[in-house]
Amino acid sequence: MTYVPHTDADRRAMLETIGVARLEDLFVDVPAAQRFPELDLPGPLSELEVMRELEALSESNADVAHYSCFLGAGAYDHFIPSVVKHIAGRSEFYTAYTPYQPEVSQGTLQTIFEYQSMICALTGMDVANASHYDGATALAEAVIMAHSVGRGRRNKVILAPAIHPEYRAVARTYTQGMGLTYVGDDSLRQDLDDLTAMIDEDTVCVVIQNPDFFGRLLNPAKLQALADAAHANRALLVAVVDPISLGLFKPPSAYGADIVVGEGQSLGNPLNFGGPYLGFFACREAYMRKMAGRLVGQTTDAQGRRGYVLTLATREQHIRREKATSNICTNQALNALTAGAYLAAMGPAGLRQIAQICYQRAHYAAQCIADIPGFALVDESPFFDEFVVRCPMPPAELNALLWEDYGIIGGYELGPDYPILEDSMLLCVTEMNNRTEIDYLVSALEEVLP
Repeated sequence: MTYVPHTDADRRAMLETIGVARLEDLFVDVPAAQRFPELDLPGPLSELEVMRELEALSESNADVAHYSCFLGAGAYDHFIPSVVKHIAGRSEFYTAYTPYQPEVSQGTLQTIFEYQSMICALTGMDVANASHYDGATALAEAVIMAHSVGRGRRNKVILAPAIHPEYRAVARTYTQGMGLTYVGDDSLRQDLDDLTAMIDEDTVCVVIQNPDFFGRLLNPAKLQALADAAHANRALLVAVVDPISLGLFKPPSAYGADIVVGEGQSLGNPLNFGGPYLGFFACREAYMRKMAGRLVGQTTDAQGRRGYVLTLATREQHIRREKATSNICTNQALNALTAGAYLAAMGPAGLRQIAQICYQRAHYAAQCIADIPGFALVDESPFFDEFVVRCPMPPAELNALLWEDYGIIGGYELGPDYPILEDSMLLCVTEMNNRTEIDYLVSALEEVLP
């Protein structure tokens, strides 16, 4: 829309309405000496010159388009088909918010409905909402939901120690003041059998991550036993998952999960130097009304035509505060739309192919690195696309050498989060790391040995 500036008459009318004589009177509270400070700014530049300067500044960033990257730990470099960006960038979709007027927002509501449907198909759950801020807040909302399902009468939350440490920290912070007690994540020596033994009548939920933070795939039989024990005590099983892995492995519904959450960044959203991302959230139909967020449903209008509406909106901006399931209102709708476009573009076969490539290349890399004297795999458990390597020198020093001498973005240093693994790093391999890049990493590791 063309911008039309206020006329002199407009300004006079507005000043008269608010009771001041001139515009300067609006700033009388600002000391006169501070109103027009002298700014030491460089001279003006043309648009072309500004673009060149910004491009030069951007080249100082270590991005995955220019360097080999083996860093994962919750944010992953995956190929994004160009159609995904074209769809997400259309003007009618380009907003972070869920529309409130269905009569003028059918397109966006349909994309959210399709996103929810695909998340349900991926996780094996009955319903999914229109997303959360990120995977960590989705987990925190899952704990709150489980507490609500138990009518607030239970207080113990069992967290597996191999859940992403930032997810665990956010869950604890998010639920302060609710009287919840967190157990299970105080020692890496806890396994699924230990978690099962902790379940009692005071348990709100048991939370696991599969693949876990170290990339390991958990035993399906033990997961089912964990779910059975939780259900026997009327507790819920919450699963944190990598959506790409679900293209290859059984969904969480297959081993008894009641709530499934995770980070949806890997579904068509670029790394973006840390965000914004989206947290996906799905659950069984029995708990739908306890779910935080918005749910778009399909219906028909008075003429029998198909349409889409906000079927369930349980956040405080929609209903009375004391009845709301959450006070978080923004839902990262644009990121969810991007994830839906990615899933539609890839399809079941494409997602399976990506997962297989990640799995195969990660295992190739792990075997090659394990064969280097001084390096060793910390765990021989089955894994997906991440694995832990014990290093012959401090991981921080190793990463510095990889970057400075070889232009390789190395792995995630585990020591700050897990002191028992201070000599180890978490490496990630996706379809973006071809065999040439993997061999280059292996050669670099061989050359930097002390």
